Order: sequence, then C-alpha cells, then structure tokens
Amino acid sequence: MPFGAECLQDGSVRFRLWAPKAQQVGVHLPESAKNLSLEKLENGWFELTTKEACAGSKYRFQIDGAQQVPDPASRFQPEDVNGPSQVVDPSTFEWRDEDWRGRPWEQAVLYELHLGTFTSEGTFPAAVQKLDHLVELGVTAVELMPISDFPGRRNWGYDGVLPFSPDSSYGTPEDLKRLVDVAHGKGLMMFLDVVYNHFGPEGNYLRVYAPEFFTSRHCTPWGESINFDGPGSRTVRDFFIHNALYWLEEYHFDGLRLDAVDQIADDSKPHILTELAQAVRQKFGNERYVHLVLENDKNQASYLSRDERSKPELFNAQWNDDIHHAFHVLLTKEHDGYYSDYAAQPLERLGRCLAEGFAYQGEVSAYRGGEHRGEPSVRLPPTAFVNFLQNHDQVGNRAFGERISRLTSPACLKAAIAILLLAPSPPLLFMGEEFSARTPFFFFCNFTGDLAKAVTEGRRNEFKRFAKFADPAMRARIPDPNDEKTFFASKLEWPSLQKSEHREWLRFYRQLLNIRRRYIVPLGPELSHSAGRYSVIENRGLLVEWKMQNAELRMLANFSGSPLASAFSSGREIIYSTNNEISGSGELTPWSVLWFL
Repeated sequence: MPFGAECLQDGSVRFRLWAPKAQQVGVHLPESAKNLSLEKLENGWFELTTKEACAGSKYRFQIDGAQQVPDPASRFQPEDVNGPSQVVDPSTFEWRDEDWRGRPWEQAVLYELHLGTFTSEGTFPAAVQKLDHLVELGVTAVELMPISDFPGRRNWGYDGVLPFSPDSSYGTPEDLKRLVDVAHGKGLMMFLDVVYNHFGPEGNYLRVYAPEFFTSRHCTPWGESINFDGPGSRTVRDFFIHNALYWLEEYHFDGLRLDAVDQIADDSKPHILTELAQAVRQKFGNERYVHLVLENDKNQASYLSRDERSKPELFNAQWNDDIHHAFHVLLTKEHDGYYSDYAAQPLERLGRCLAEGFAYQGEVSAYRGGEHRGEPSVRLPPTAFVNFLQNHDQVGNRAFGERISRLTSPACLKAAIAILLLAPSPPLLFMGEEFSARTPFFFFCNFTGDLAKAVTEGRRNEFKRFAKFADPAMRARIPDPNDEKTFFASKLEWPSLQKSEHREWLRFYRQLLNIRRRYIVPLGPELSHSAGRYSVIENRGLLVEWKMQNAELRMLANFSGSPLASAFSSGREIIYSTNNEISGSGELTPWSVLWFL
C-alpha cells in the first residue's frame, strides 16, 4: 500500500504521507518521545524508513513543525479519530480460510447489520457468536454497515474520517479478521459498506496538508465534493482505489457495497467508479469470487452491464430502492416524500421491478422536479438488482425508526416477504427482521458541542415538511441522535426469540429461504440470460413470469382484501403457496401468493 505505515521484512517501518501543502513533515512517536523527519519527494510525497518504530508503535504526523495529525491511511486508531495512529503488521494474523474462494453471486442472500446494535456488546467478537443463527436462517452473506473510524463511540458509520481503520469501539483489526475468518469457515460471505462520497464532519485533518482531496466545483449534501477530476486528483483516486483493494485483500472481504455513488461527482474519463471496479476485477480475476454492489439513486444501468458470458463487467448489482418503495406504498399506503412517485400505480411499479429491474428507466420523476431518472434495465438479468423490504435507511430515516412490521398487517407483510425471498433477484434482510424484531432502529451519533446541537436540530427539522411534524412540539419528540439512550434503544433484543410470535416469524423466513435454496438458486445460470414479463390483474393482482431455456418460473399474487379471479394452471408445480390461496371457485384468496415452476 503506497499510503500510511508499512511494516517491512527487515523489521523496519516505512512511513509515507501525501502532503502537497506542507513544506516539511515529521513523524512523532509518543512512546519514545522521538520526532523523526520524512524526506520530501516529488509530487507532494514525504517518506521515511526507520527501525525506531515497529508493529504496535503509536505515531502521529507533524506538519511544518506544528500541528500533529493522525495518519489518513491509519490501519488502527486505538484512541479514536483525534488520537495517535498505530502501526499494524497484517502478516501476523493466522488465517484459516486458505481454501475459501467465496460463493457465486447467484447464491447471495444478504443480511445487513450494524455492529454496535446487532448484539448487546456491540463488538466483532460478539457478532461471531451470532453467525450460526444466520447460517441456520439461510443467509449466505453478511453485510456490515460502515466500520471505518468515526468520532465518538457510536455512529451509523457514514461519518467515518479514517477509511482504512476499523473503529476501535468494535474491537481490534485482529478481531475483525477473526469475524471474517470464522464466517468463511461457516460458508458465509462477508461484505463491507464503504463510503467514497464524503468524509465525516469531525476528525478529518486532510485540509491542513492536502486540500487537493476536496473541490468546490461540485457539491454534495454534506458540503464540498471529494476531488476525483481536478488538479491532484490522481492521488485522491488512488487513495480510494487502494482502500477498496485493502478491505478485499487484507481483510479477505468477499464484496463491497458502495454508498450513494450518485453523490460522487467526476467529469473525467474513466469515471472513478469504472476505474475502481476495473482495478478490483484485474486484481482478483478468477482467483476468487469478489462482488461489487452499488447504491445509486440515478439508476444507471450501464454500470451493471454483462459480458458475452453474462458475467458483470464492472458491478454485480445495485440496491433497488424502486422495489422497496413500491412494496412500501402497497403495504402502508404512505405517499409522503419519495413515495409520491409510486403512489399512482404501485403494482405496476412492483411488477416492472420484478421483471425488468428498475421501475424508473428514464421516466420523469415528479418528486425530483420533473427530472428524467434512470436508464433502461430490461436487458439486465434479475441478479443485477438487490431487493429488500427493509434496510438501515428505510427504517432508520423514519422519525421514530419503525420497522415495516409496525406499519402493516401480518397477512400483507407475509405476502410481500414471500415475493421478496423467492424472486430471482438476491434478497437483502435487515438485522432482526427475520424474527419481526420490535426494537426500532434510530439515527444515532456521538458528536459534542455545537456540532451535536446542529445535528440534533437538523435531524428534527428534516421532518418539518411532513404534516405530522408541522408542530414544533411533535418534532421535539423525535429522539436526539446524540443521546446514548437512542443508541441503546436500537439494539436488537435477542431474548425475544423465546416468545412464540417471534419464533414463528423466524420459522417462516427459514422455510422460504430453504425453498429458495432448493428451487431458485439452481436456476441462477439460466436466469442470467433472461428478463421477465409482468401483467397487472384488475389493479390488485400481479402475474410475473421468467422464461428460461429449460424452465419457467411464475409468481401470482393477490394484493387486496377480496378474492381475485386467478390464472392458476393445475399443470404447473407449485413450489410455494400461502394457506388456502385457491378457493373452490378458482379464485385467489386475499393477500396470497403462489409460486410455480
């Protein structure tokens, strides 16, 4: 890795820092009270190789003999973002996953979790103890919300400022590696959510010595954009490309989910997303399965293209917000905010998502002020879209963090789950949904001073445009993100599994994922060559078909509270059905789903 502190084979440590604004750079070793000078190289680089430091040594860079800063490529920050960095020798960890090559993307069933709230302890070692639960559930991939070092002891992770350092509140780098290693031993892939669109608001010192990391030519919801296309951008681009390679190589992650790439501005060619994906594909090639997933509000299908063998050229898939929003409107009748784009024809939107990928493939979005949104996705396979009913955003960005199970009836929800888990697209679950967790998932952080006050007020004012929160007294009831009670209230309550209601939900999820493993996953290679087709029946029923060379998969659903004349064919094998879904008169019963193969 060209950035940061690297342990060399002769026992020395090489320190490197890109600091184009600095005239001189030193490294301060607090444990020995020594200050060592780095040699100034070309193009803003400074470097020193020394035996005064070793694995475990703490250090800070000193800029122009004055301000001391952490290493922007620090592998570990034992004393949080403003403390010293620590030298880490990655070669000392003894991996046991030598035979692990990952799993094909078609087998992916993702489970998103937040390390701090997944268990009562909120640590990497505690998460290890829950892996058997996920295996028995039928999950094949664990997706961690961002873990890069953030200020304070609690955060969603999207305020990270040191992207190479796993946050010390969760444990050590070795603890994280053991989590990945044990997961691989149980057949689980490990994914990591990474943030390449901004740095958090506290603990970032890059402007002191490398302001070229930022540009005022583009803006994001969080301020200045990261500089991917201006003067000095070559090193900035390398910084993030190496970060992606770092997590995949040094920590053996099987895949990355790139957060909100629609907020990454880059007018150069190739786009940073293209270059990053190409670097990953070139690095790992056919060595093992490595999967890349996007969150992209622009619905740019071009990033999901396949080659002549139907393999992803850049990215495997995108989180499909469209299908979530269509489901949500159908289940809750909510029409506020971005749900307004799905209010008129939610079944039509849902059918198009299941059959073609995106609901918006270039159509006008009224919510976005009449902008055309998306690119045609009909030629992409279902595996190019990650579908979900819940995730951290869709739960946590609600004022009171309610899960979907609190917003609709069990019958409606079970119908949606039966579609989600058996559709050809890889499904994603959000931690706890498999047993219908009653705990909310709030937005939380751990800022101090004026920043904490601004975040709390900003969070509450976000909801001012909703009629329900027009009253300031109502907005004041929204939990304070900086109050530790908000964080603790978001932790899963695992003892609830002792109650029959939650065990029954878990049984339901396990049943459907077992059916998926038995019938849907083997269709993967064939499904990669076929899109689906759909039709809406009487504005309350939905038929979706995926035709393949040697098989046909069909889903029939009734999204209403009254019977629906069905297109049921007795000549097809039913692989799943809800209870008593076909009446004696051949009608589909209310809120029922049939899957045929």
